[in-house]
Amino acid sequence: MTANILLIHPRDNVAVALRDLAPGEEATGSGVTGFKIRNQIPVSHKVALRDLAAGEEIIKYGEVVAVTTQPIQKGEWVHTHNLESKRWRK
Repeated sequence: MTANILLIHPRDNVAVALRDLAPGEEATGSGVTGFKIRNQIPVSHKVALRDLAAGEEIIKYGEVVAVTTQPIQKGEWVHTHNLESKRWRK
């Protein structure tokens, strides 16, 4: 099966969509255990690799890039509607 998500760093708790992903589709990629996509995820956007609590750090590139503003379930789209950039956080 062809990979449709990319895990950039082993420490990451999000992966990147390699193409538009549809709800119910199986997420596949090197270093990632398959799981179902929960909502529409545009190409190059983030998808949660595990359940994330509100206030939890988003790790991409092996670094903290943002903090969740609400709980996010494994397979959900991770974007500005449910996170806050660490760059602007006080």
